[in-house]
Amino acid sequence: MRVNFTVNGRRHEADDVWEGESLLYVLRERLGLPGSKNACEQGECGSCTVRLDGVPVCSCLVAAGQVEGREVVTVEGLADYAAHRSRAHPGTGHLPHAERSEGGCASGACGTALDKARQWEAEPTGEETRDTGELSPIQQAFIDAGAVQCGFCTPGLLVAADELLERNPEPSDADIREALSGNLCRCTGYEKILDAVRLAAARAEETV
Repeated sequence: MRVNFTVNGRRHEADDVWEGESLLYVLRERLGLPGSKNACEQGECGSCTVRLDGVPVCSCLVAAGQVEGREVVTVEGLADYAAHRSRAHPGTGHLPHAERSEGGCASGACGTALDKARQWEAEPTGEETRDTGELSPIQQAFIDAGAVQCGFCTPGLLVAADELLERNPEPSDADIREALSGNLCRCTGYEKILDAVRLAAARAEETV
């Protein structure tokens, strides 16, 4: 079958997709986006986490046919996605929940609502993912906090942490632990990962 969907702000078409093929396989093998890692293939480790209509999912458990007409953000698109949030909804993600604009990304308008999600298109358009060398705030925080060791789990952690900070810009340690509870790391012991999320949240608060 043919699957048409949007990945990191660009429309993509995947042909000859087998009905049992996973979104993870399509991203890595058909679209050339290897950031989402293939580890357990059972939804247990979180290394393949992407955002589907704004919601973090294990792409190994999502059938490719389920993403028809939908919006996917992978780790390769985090910098563009963060820049989009900053341009489209400056400051709204870091207001108290009751004061946030209903049109802000934290409300889900940039992920869950497809019509609005499709208005975001990374520039320049084309088949290849843009690589400007720029990082999203959470990516930079992971580097600065020393939260990366072997790096295999890092893409999934970044996607999950980015979604947390969009939804809850002032997370408690309990909030961070809960948001990242589906992501396993065999190297770090997690403390520096927690430090990185705290750092990203603190830096965002300073810019408001």
